[in-house]
Amino acid sequence: MAPFQHPPPSPAVPSYTPLSRSATTRRVTPSLQLAMVAERERPAARPTVTRPLTPVAREALLDALRSERKLLDDLVGTLRRQRSAVGTDDLQGVDDTVFATHRILATLGQARVRRRQINRLLVGVDELPARELEEALGAQMDEELRTACAELQASAGVLAREVDVNRRVLRDALANGDAQARTLAGAAVSASQGGGLLNRTV
Repeated sequence: MAPFQHPPPSPAVPSYTPLSRSATTRRVTPSLQLAMVAERERPAARPTVTRPLTPVAREALLDALRSERKLLDDLVGTLRRQRSAVGTDDLQGVDDTVFATHRILATLGQARVRRRQINRLLVGVDELPARELEEALGAQMDEELRTACAELQASAGVLAREVDVNRRVLRDALANGDAQARTLAGAAVSASQGGGLLNRTV
């Protein structure tokens, strides 16, 4: 009987060792890291109208811009009447303008909802400030739309200045203990909130 022989040893199989986090990090070269940072910081593409602007959509957009501009002009007139009422100690006049301010701001909010719907139809996003409309429309931006955008932005600028003036008048009235100031305070806060909305959308 042949003596028992042990089988030859099997060739060593290299074991799998997962890369540590630090080892994986070392594989990311500086140039790749820069590319990754650039990708994260790349600004989102601006919305653009990729389909023809139909006559119906154009008229809806034009009407929305003009309606908002008229509401801003109405609000400017109301703020000026408030200052006049405070200056003449007309408490009833102050009450009337406070009511008018809230009413205009409510209507303005509805107009903004309408324009967001039009924006979604045109470019697929809700928020598209009027100042960016020309870039979004490109060659489809005609002179009437351009004028409506410019007038809306001009009215928003006037409103911002009127709100600032009314704030100063309110501070003076409160310092002097005027009774009208307590009523005017609510309107001033509401108008200021409306101005903040306009800064984001106009």
